[in-house]
Amino acid sequence: MSELSRRVLFGVPAAAFFLYLIWVGGTVFELFAAGIAIMVLFEMTRMFEKMNQKAVTVLALLLGLFFWTVSYQPGWLIITLSIPILIATVWALINRSSRYSNRWLATLFCGLYAPLGLFFFYEVRLIEPDQAGLWFTYALILMIWGNDVFAYFGGKNFGKRPLAPTISPNKTWEGFWSGFAGAFAGLMIAYGLANPFPVELLYTIPMVILVSIFGPAGDLLESRLKRIAGVKDSSNLLPGHGGFFDRFDALILCAPVVYLYLKLIY
Repeated sequence: MSELSRRVLFGVPAAAFFLYLIWVGGTVFELFAAGIAIMVLFEMTRMFEKMNQKAVTVLALLLGLFFWTVSYQPGWLIITLSIPILIATVWALINRSSRYSNRWLATLFCGLYAPLGLFFFYEVRLIEPDQAGLWFTYALILMIWGNDVFAYFGGKNFGKRPLAPTISPNKTWEGFWSGFAGAFAGLMIAYGLANPFPVELLYTIPMVILVSIFGPAGDLLESRLKRIAGVKDSSNLLPGHGGFFDRFDALILCAPVVYLYLKLIY
C-alpha cells in the first residue's frame, strides 16, 4: 500500500471523527483536546531528549495540568505555584550555561506549548452562544486544512523560491501564498454551511490572514525541532501521518491568536 493510500484511508475517517467531536462539544471535546495535548507533550519530550536537552516529563505534565485547570483554582494557589515557576524561569534564562537551566526551559516549553494551544482551541468551542462556538471552531479547522492542502499543491506545482531552506527545504513562498487561498476556501465552506455564520464575512478576513501566517509558522517551528532532534516525524502513532505533533502543529499556534481575535469582535 502506498504512503498516499495509507494517509487517505486513515485521514478521512479520523477527520470525520474529529469534526463529530467538535459538534458534540462539552466535556467529551475537552477531554479529547486535552488528550491531544498530552500526546504532543510526550512527543516533544522525546524530541528534546534526542537534542540532549532532556525535559522532565512528569513535571511537564504537571505544568500543563496547572495551566489547563487554572480557571478552576483559587487565587492563592495560582500565586503560590506561579512564583516558583517564574523564579525558576528567570534563573534559567540568566544561567543558560547550566544544564539544569536548559532542562527547566525544555520542561517549561514542553509543558506549556501544546497545552496552551489546545486549551485555546477548546476555548474557541466554548464561545457563546453554543452555535457560535461550533461554527468558529469548524471555520478554524477548515481554514487550517485548506491552507495546508493549497500550500502543498501550490508549492509542488509552482514553487520556485524557498521559504525557509535551512528549516524545511520543500516549503516555498509560492506555496505560502497559495495557502491564503486555501484558508479562504475553508472559511467559505464553513460560512456556507452555517445558518447563519456568527459574524459578517468582512470580519472573518483577518482570521484567514492569522491562520495563513501562524499555521505555517507552527509547522516551521516543529520542522526546526525535528531537524535539531534528527527525526523525520514526531512519532509513528498515526498511520501515514507521523505523530500528533505533525498533525496539530499548525493548530497549536493558530488557536490562541484566533481566539484572541474572536474575543475582540464577538
